[in-house]
Amino acid sequence: MPKSTLFAALLLVAFASAASAQQPPAVRIRGTIEAVDGAMLSIKSRDGADMKVRTTDNVAVFGVARTDLSEIKPGSYIGVTAMPEPDGTQKAIAVHIFPENQRGAAEGFRPWDLRANSTMTNATVAETVKGTEGQNITVKYKDGEKKVVVPPGTPVVTFVAGDKSELKPGAKIIIFGAVKKDDGTLEANRVNVGRDGIAPPM
Repeated sequence: MPKSTLFAALLLVAFASAASAQQPPAVRIRGTIEAVDGAMLSIKSRDGADMKVRTTDNVAVFGVARTDLSEIKPGSYIGVTAMPEPDGTQKAIAVHIFPENQRGAAEGFRPWDLRANSTMTNATVAETVKGTEGQNITVKYKDGEKKVVVPPGTPVVTFVAGDKSELKPGAKIIIFGAVKKDDGTLEANRVNVGRDGIAPPM
């Protein structure tokens, strides 16, 4: 390889590594808003820590509202918080239904932090049938599929358009991806707020 080509390739790798290193880490926050001071939210996290999160000027607020399992149909785009079973199925802890304009959001299967060893699958429903232990749902995503069992009583919620006025003391929230800034502060461009006093179950 000519030296000039090799040098260019090395520069490309260096720039790619630098860009990767500059990606700020995202922080997932579950908790209750304790105080609001302008754009700054004081939050008591689920583990009891006091956190401060600044919302962006264009922050998107979504309500997390209860809905029925019957609203999950073939073609629905859903997120399933679950525990893996020995037979390879996923036993749902909570299910959330995405609105159509969020189809494809964070598609795929990954570890989750609701409980130890929990998982999250964001995918499209291929089939849903009644089973002996609950509703059996097959979901498909770009890299594969999962079989999910939704036991009776599993919380099922959906995202609905919200408003900044819902960011108030006592509101139970989840922020999927607060960004840690260089000065150590946290910033969020989306906050999901439990409606009617519910805590977002995911």
